Amino acid sequence: MTMIQLFNYAGIFVFAATGALAASRRQLDIIAFVFLAAVTGIGGGTLRDLILGVPVFWVKDPGNLMVCAAAAILVYFSANLLESRYRVLLWLDALGLAAYSVIGAAKSLALGFDSTIAIVTGIMTATFGGILRDIISGEPSVLMRREIYVTAALAGSVTYIVLHSLAVGPEISALVAALAAFVVRGGALYFGWALPTYHRPGRTSEELKREGYIKSK
Repeated sequence: MTMIQLFNYAGIFVFAATGALAASRRQLDIIAFVFLAAVTGIGGGTLRDLILGVPVFWVKDPGNLMVCAAAAILVYFSANLLESRYRVLLWLDALGLAAYSVIGAAKSLALGFDSTIAIVTGIMTATFGGILRDIISGEPSVLMRREIYVTAALAGSVTYIVLHSLAVGPEISALVAALAAFVVRGGALYFGWALPTYHRPGRTSEELKREGYIKSK
């Protein structure tokens, strides 16, 4: 099994686990666990393959669905042991994002697409499953949180493409790129890293504080 294949299964598993954790927070049944796990685990890769015009990866290899089911069952019987399921969900999402940002970029490059397309598919692969999970389960959207999210996927995809262009081995490229994405997203979760936000002209500082753009002292 290559490093890219390992990242693919790892990304599916941890993303699927976040879907199952979302189901646990809503106290749903086992079928809903499996459904949310599958939507989250394969959602980003499905969108990527449809855009690239290639056979959808889990149709070619149904084992990917089994990985989602395994993650759902594991979470179903162990979620009650976690102190903060939402916090675990966010950190697992960061791991999945890191792995999938590499997978999306690597697949596009392998198919002969240029670096711009590889960056876009890397970001889509890394983020779309989590967005679907939050919409379906009614969780606060990771996309709408102030901490860096999409930028972390961008960091992973760009790092992989740069290393690939420098003829660095695929295993090292994948590891370094995934680490870059995880560090950026992990820093956002732990330290609250965020990019400057848009402020509508004319609002007072009190309004900005109430809306969370300015931290109260």
